Amino acid sequence: MLETDRKSFTITRVFDAPRAVIWRAWTDPDEAAAWWHPRGVVTPRESVELDVRPGGSYRYTMVAPDGSTYPTGGVYREVVEPERLSFTWTDPGDTEGDAPLITVTFDDLGEQTRMTFRLDGYDGQPGDDNVYDGWDQAFDILVERLG
Repeated sequence: MLETDRKSFTITRVFDAPRAVIWRAWTDPDEAAAWWHPRGVVTPRESVELDVRPGGSYRYTMVAPDGSTYPTGGVYREVVEPERLSFTWTDPGDTEGDAPLITVTFDDLGEQTRMTFRLDGYDGQPGDDNVYDGWDQAFDILVERLG
């Protein structure tokens, strides 16, 4: 498969917070529950479990206003605190082999952090009202939380 044939997208954000704060937002279950969802959806804290280490798993469930649930989980492939996280992203029970892979890097800009989020194995683009927009909205919620 040619690199250009791969499904993927990238979102880059600069947050007004030091890198350690953004790392914690991704690795502390209390923090993740507050923003790991698009607008209008919630992630109950009791649904969030994070074992942030290579080979460790995570899971969380988003709940829509109509009560629909969206369980999500995966396995951490790479954990380099506070620089990089890489993990599979799938429905619980799906095989890990073909699961999309998320890689997030955190660049220290002093009092700011540049986060680069890449999702390989899934198409997405601004305005898709799906995965890209969902993550983009989650990052907006994180910005508000940091404010």
